[in-house]
Amino acid sequence: MFHLRTCATKLRPLTASQTVKTFSQNRPAAARTFGQIRCYTAPVAAEPFLSGTSSNYVEEMYYAWLENPKSVHKSWDIFFRNTNAGAPPGTAYQSPLPLSMGALSAAARAQPLVGTQTNVDKLVEDHLAVQSLIRAYQIRGHHVAQLDPLGILDADLDSSVPADIVSSTDKLGFYGLDESDLDKVFQLPTTTFIGGQESALPLREIIRRLENAYCQHIGVEFMFINDLEQCQWIRRKFETPGVMQFTNEEKRTLLARLVRSTRFEEFLQRKWSSEKRFGLEGCEVLIPALKTIIDKSSENGVDQVIMGMPHRGRLNVLANVIRKELEQIFCQFDSKLEAADEGSGDVKYHLGMYHRRINRVTDRNITLSLVANPSHLEAADPVVMGKTKAEQFYCGDTEGKKVMAILLHGDAAFAGQGIVYETFHLSDLPSYTTHGTVHVVVNNQIGFTTDPRMARSSPYPTDVARVVNAPIFHVNSDDPEAVMYVCKVAAEWRNTFHKDVVVDLVCYRRNGHNEMDEPMFTQPLMYKQIRKQKPVLQKYAELLVAQGVVNQPEYEEEISKYDKICEEAFARSKDEKILHIKHWLDSPWPGFFTLDGQPRSMTCPSTGLEEEVLTHIGSVASSVPVENFTIHGGLSRILKTRGELVKNRTVDWALAEYMAFGSLLKEGIHIRLSGQDVERGTFSHRHHVLHDQNVDKKTCIPMNHLWPNQAPYTVCNSSLSEYGVLGFELGFAMASPNALVLWEAQFGDFHNTAQCIIDQFICPGQAKWVRQNGIVLLLPHGMEGMGPEHSSARPERFLQMCNDDPDVLPNLQEDNFDISQLYDCNWVVVNCSTPGNFFHSAPHSPDFSPGPFGTVETQLGILSLLCQSCQGGEAGPPPHLSQGQI
Repeated sequence: MFHLRTCATKLRPLTASQTVKTFSQNRPAAARTFGQIRCYTAPVAAEPFLSGTSSNYVEEMYYAWLENPKSVHKSWDIFFRNTNAGAPPGTAYQSPLPLSMGALSAAARAQPLVGTQTNVDKLVEDHLAVQSLIRAYQIRGHHVAQLDPLGILDADLDSSVPADIVSSTDKLGFYGLDESDLDKVFQLPTTTFIGGQESALPLREIIRRLENAYCQHIGVEFMFINDLEQCQWIRRKFETPGVMQFTNEEKRTLLARLVRSTRFEEFLQRKWSSEKRFGLEGCEVLIPALKTIIDKSSENGVDQVIMGMPHRGRLNVLANVIRKELEQIFCQFDSKLEAADEGSGDVKYHLGMYHRRINRVTDRNITLSLVANPSHLEAADPVVMGKTKAEQFYCGDTEGKKVMAILLHGDAAFAGQGIVYETFHLSDLPSYTTHGTVHVVVNNQIGFTTDPRMARSSPYPTDVARVVNAPIFHVNSDDPEAVMYVCKVAAEWRNTFHKDVVVDLVCYRRNGHNEMDEPMFTQPLMYKQIRKQKPVLQKYAELLVAQGVVNQPEYEEEISKYDKICEEAFARSKDEKILHIKHWLDSPWPGFFTLDGQPRSMTCPSTGLEEEVLTHIGSVASSVPVENFTIHGGLSRILKTRGELVKNRTVDWALAEYMAFGSLLKEGIHIRLSGQDVERGTFSHRHHVLHDQNVDKKTCIPMNHLWPNQAPYTVCNSSLSEYGVLGFELGFAMASPNALVLWEAQFGDFHNTAQCIIDQFICPGQAKWVRQNGIVLLLPHGMEGMGPEHSSARPERFLQMCNDDPDVLPNLQEDNFDISQLYDCNWVVVNCSTPGNFFHSAPHSPDFSPGPFGTVETQLGILSLLCQSCQGGEAGPPPHLSQGQI
């Protein structure tokens, strides 16, 4: 129904001809929005109470009557019924009868001039039908969006059109409407913004605007979100008429970025046509998409972005997003380069990078880090999250306003790899949240050779994101402006709500899985179409030339300029004779190493401590350091027992751990202990977090009450995940050498579900990427009647993966032999037999950081074992550790 703010006497739906006649007098022909709807079809004198000053009151009464006819006076009820039934001017109104007893009974019997209850009911039903239609497009419009640039496959793997989407006029019958209703004007609900400044539109225009918002090159999935404010925010971003507008300058910038993305791949293809490079052809729009997210985030205050991605497009991202020197990338293709660093190195499309530069759009400094990744496509997801969390922690960014993560995915891996879900599941946990990640899916619509119809059960590869209420924006990658708009919205969403968001770039893969692969074996029809497909750069350049934004010479000059940059870098790359993997570090520790990459300190101080320090830590460990805090009676007995141990100068396993951690906190070393049930300890021995028995969520961590200026201690129960959480803690440990980061398995053998992190990152990380890390794994195990497969942490597996070189015989007489062995080995395997072992295996000085990887295995059977405390000066450096030995 049209808006009633009017001096009219007729309250009935407008016809299309009336609507057009009213609108067209005062608006330009090219405008897409409508002015306020007015209806002046009868003289004001027809009803004595209608005037310009009473229109607001009449309107309020009318809407109240629409909702409930009994909520207004009987005379108003009769008036509105008569008006809607088409009563002639001056006859709709009937004066109220005098308020006598007889008059009241007469008033009760009063009837409208025309029996029109049926018309009113139809009016209400039609409005409800239109609201349902609008909601149907918001929920399911993405199913009919034109997302596939090839035009051969529906992105949701279903070619049928939902019954409630009005793809033809006969579909109106689903709502009880027909073609004659298309020109009627309907009041718009508050849950849509398609009207712009208008509150009512003809049904035909409502459908047209819904089609434009939800069924073109952008498909929006968001109606599963259970927060009304967030849903309204998304509706406003995609439904408001004319919202997706770009200036000519923005269009030229987009074209220039597409030129760089496309010509970079073409340059590599010309120079190294027989090399694997996992190029970006078919999704060249990824580069301007990432740069748009970074630009918008930088504008909102972000100054560090940490990225993770699989191998496809990595070289292009390194060159055109991170801005790695082109000659450093090109020289990677030279097989004659000699490695200057120890280790094996890795293929060029696995390497990472760390770079700080000026963002040219915002003129602000920004640090970009791309984490190195193995061939396990999604394995780096939790690593990136952990590194992001650590950077936020160390710079005091408690809301994620300064540091953010961007994760890139392939469609097949995003749907198929369980680590994706594990990572999403960490996204809103207090000790793991990074306050929103932007996920970008490069949706090639194929996985190596596997058709998506055989690779997933869900309609989209992105459906896993629905579990955390992350909005999903599907977009046709051959529409660069649509991609840019979606990426802007994604960055704004993350800045506004600090929640995850997914951008699904529906594209294609112009070559096979790599440049040497033949895709026609398995996807002949798809690749016949791809061979005919015009590149997105050519399409967009032709569009801008047709619009007059650029001319052909300007476009060709942009191409020539970038080609020249590549050729000059190629010439310089020939001068590179040595490959420095250190130039590809994703997490440098600038204060930890010298300029030539050697440790600044080659000492190992005594691990012993003064007795008064141990006594002080023990007294705090056996007490409740805050007032008005009620603990469990059983815990009181445990703390009392700890106090007696301290008095007797003995320690059990839990107290040894307490003392080791406390001494590090005193030295300013941050400690983070994470894993399943680590706050109490799986075996009820640790109790690092005390819970008030009378107040919900009131806790105390005594370890944070040891010293006035101590480092913070973080202990956090994780979700029931090993793969994701160990990856997260590995990433956290990458950020700084001045921290002790520990992950404890609930039982030692549970590490096998995190084997990918151990095999691909921890064991070979230094050899492949010269990556330093101090992660410590605590793997409790022992013969405790838990079953044969549940009683061992499999220490033989870790020993087998030690980097022992059979051709190298260490010189036992060289200076600092024992310390150099610690730095040279890929990890240290410790099988603790007493609490003292555990105490001394933890570093107790900032002069000796965990540097290499420490794997600490504890035993269930000795949790209650006692040993004499070690007094100051009693303990020397650790025993000599040769490569591959305990």
